[in-house]
Amino acid sequence: MRFSGRRVLVTGAAGFIGSHLAEALVHEGARVTALVRYNSRSDCGCLDYLRPDIRDAIEMLFGDIRDPDQMRRAVEGQEFVFHLAALVGIPYSYHAPHSYVETNVVGTLNILQAALQANVQRVVLTSTSEVYGTSEYSPIDEKHPLKGQSPYSASKIGADMLSESFWRTYGLQTSVIRPFNTFGPRQSARAVIPTVLSQLASGQPVLRVGSVEPVRDFTFVLDVTDGFLSIAMSEDTVGTVTNVGSGEGIAVGELVRICCEVAGQEAEVETAEERVRPKESEVWALVCDASRAQSTLGWVPRHSLREGLTETWEFVRKHPALFSPQRYAI
Repeated sequence: MRFSGRRVLVTGAAGFIGSHLAEALVHEGARVTALVRYNSRSDCGCLDYLRPDIRDAIEMLFGDIRDPDQMRRAVEGQEFVFHLAALVGIPYSYHAPHSYVETNVVGTLNILQAALQANVQRVVLTSTSEVYGTSEYSPIDEKHPLKGQSPYSASKIGADMLSESFWRTYGLQTSVIRPFNTFGPRQSARAVIPTVLSQLASGQPVLRVGSVEPVRDFTFVLDVTDGFLSIAMSEDTVGTVTNVGSGEGIAVGELVRICCEVAGQEAEVETAEERVRPKESEVWALVCDASRAQSTLGWVPRHSLREGLTETWEFVRKHPALFSPQRYAI
């Protein structure tokens, strides 16, 4: 196993992708510390859905990446750091851009400085396809220009550039993974797929979604997790960005139709204005060119869209309270 006995810190481990990554690392034999944002309820988010034996194998550390002193203590003694902690809701970034800079930019700076001081072997930072903005060409490779079309994407661009600067300036072994739209079990109803599936599970006759025109590249979370692990173990990814995506684009409207097929239901669709982005902020097409990941790492997605949707549908059906449409927040 690639990570057997390795000391690994996962920030943002309570989140959707972070929980799957922490679980995969336990299966790999790693000694995993999960950084979970402090709350008075000791709520571990998506980690609470792990099997008890896997959860018990993970050391929980409550904290906040915005605290540089605490991050120095958290990173000390770690060999690998997977940095996923971030504010990710695009609509909320319109209302609270300062929070996104504090968390996504300053928080990343704290992690990088701590990793440099602790002589960490590798830091893998999580980017997003949103940094590309509306594509100038498709599919999108890593050379595509970056565009801050929302405060969220601008903050992630800043974090990515910090990662590169620490590699170029200090020689810190950093790698950036840039997943396109990740989906799967445990994802919140903030995202389009669980939003649609949760409404279907609750028997809604009319599905309320945002714009149905944008085209996205959806990749199942276990494939993205494998991308994280492969990037961390490759010398060829140091100081670079690696796209991870299926390479297949689908319009949101067509995605909704397939979700209905997977659920075995029919429903009408109407536009929910609270989910529609400002016109100049909307990103109309994001389709991944994952040639670098394929040639450098041998990485290819192993799950089809329908296979991933089926697994996600089963998870949503088993947790109706978690995915209640009434719980949607920006």
